[in-house]
Amino acid sequence: ESNKNLQPASHSCSVQKMKAKKREERRSSQQRLQMTLTHTVKDVTTAFVLRTKVHGLKHAFSPYKSKTQRLFWLLAIFVCLGLLFTWSRNRILYLLSYPAVTKIYLVWSHNMTFPAITFCNQNLLRVSSLTKADLYHSGYWMDIMHLNHTFSTTEMIDRLGHQLEDMLLDCRFRGENCTHKNFTPIYTRYGKCYTFNSGLDGNPLLTTLKGGTGNGLEIMLDIQQDEYLPVWGDTDETSYEAGIKVQIHSQDEPPFIDQLGFGVAPGFQTFVSCQQQLLQYLPPPWGDCRSEPMDSEYFSTYSITACRIDCETRYLLENCNCRMVHMPGTSTVCTPEQYKDCADPALDFLVEKDNDYCVCETPCNMTRYGKELSMVKIPSKASAKYLAKKFNKTEQYIADNILVLDIFFEALNYEKIEQKKAYEVAGLLGDIGGQMGLFIGASVLTILEIFDYLYEVFKDKVLGYLLRKRRPQRSASDNLVIVLPVLLCMHKKEEMFFVCVDVFIISVVFFIVFGLFS
Repeated sequence: ESNKNLQPASHSCSVQKMKAKKREERRSSQQRLQMTLTHTVKDVTTAFVLRTKVHGLKHAFSPYKSKTQRLFWLLAIFVCLGLLFTWSRNRILYLLSYPAVTKIYLVWSHNMTFPAITFCNQNLLRVSSLTKADLYHSGYWMDIMHLNHTFSTTEMIDRLGHQLEDMLLDCRFRGENCTHKNFTPIYTRYGKCYTFNSGLDGNPLLTTLKGGTGNGLEIMLDIQQDEYLPVWGDTDETSYEAGIKVQIHSQDEPPFIDQLGFGVAPGFQTFVSCQQQLLQYLPPPWGDCRSEPMDSEYFSTYSITACRIDCETRYLLENCNCRMVHMPGTSTVCTPEQYKDCADPALDFLVEKDNDYCVCETPCNMTRYGKELSMVKIPSKASAKYLAKKFNKTEQYIADNILVLDIFFEALNYEKIEQKKAYEVAGLLGDIGGQMGLFIGASVLTILEIFDYLYEVFKDKVLGYLLRKRRPQRSASDNLVIVLPVLLCMHKKEEMFFVCVDVFIISVVFFIVFGLFS
């Protein structure tokens, strides 16, 4: 029985010892905590002022300086801070204005892709090919007929337009012979036209290895003035000119020859010296170009020309329920009567007056060709008889109908016009960093010193207060990213609390700084 009585007493003694030990540990922990919290804001601030690299602070708060000296240094600090903030504000506002600069480079190349060359005869239909049935329909263009007949406009223009095998007298590319088979038929507002080096139907793009005349395309054409339609009235299709219309363009954009082409007259050899220009613009907010792909069922690559043709096609479909021959798509082609009564007036109104319907932005990347034209008269008196005999024509016919067109690169280089950002975040940080060094002698490490000082104050005052009050619980609406580390630390011993808080705050500061600089 005595042994049974000793066991509870021994157990009670050990329990008391364990409780006493825990009380002692708690008391020791509280003493250590009290020693930690003895640092006041004033002590932390004094230590920060003495060790910081910010110029002037140690003089403004030095106990060895007179009040006048400290006031002077304090005033100097505020003046420098004011200048720093003012200048930094100007730099930030400049960055937010999204400035851009344009730079021009001249890039040399070993070979260059030759552009697409599209040309059209100024005359729409050949008069000698007109049949009696054709007169009913071509009369709408000549303003002599007003009868209603059903007819295929596309077939008529294809059959009655000038045929390249009849017009092309001579063709050379880089000194080698070429034929009408090297040209692709295409329809424009001038009717049936032809494109050299179009890249369509799987044909490879042609390149040139040298600049200068003789290293490009040279063609001799007969414009066939005796086939021109007679003019009996003024219509939108009436042509008073004789010659061809030419456009030099990229293979990525369709020709817009009626507005962007240049004329070549018979009786002259016209030399066209080209220089390729690659233009790269910035999208908003630095510029106003369009970087999105084209939303069109007709074109895959966006260009101003493609946008205009797509817009004009939709406009005619909405207003006339038909499209012109040169317009893309599978909708019904306008009859000659619809051309005269609706399509031509509607398209002219769209081009001249309705500027809000077709708003085509500049693409961010585009290719264009600068041109310099010069010409000499042909034939000369010495060659007139030879050419007349060669082509079995009269000398007057040669003078009135023959032209030579020579298109070539001036040199194997291209001009790159690039729009770039004038000011970016890296420049802003560099400017502010330089001004910080000039005005207050600070750097990024100095900013980290300030963060460290604020952290010390926060730890000693706010977190110390929360720990003394024993309020580890937070509302459910608090951010879990903050609540979870604190709640975990609150369940540890008091001496581990600041270790957890230190790691947490240093991590937060690190990610904030990393986010700002990235």
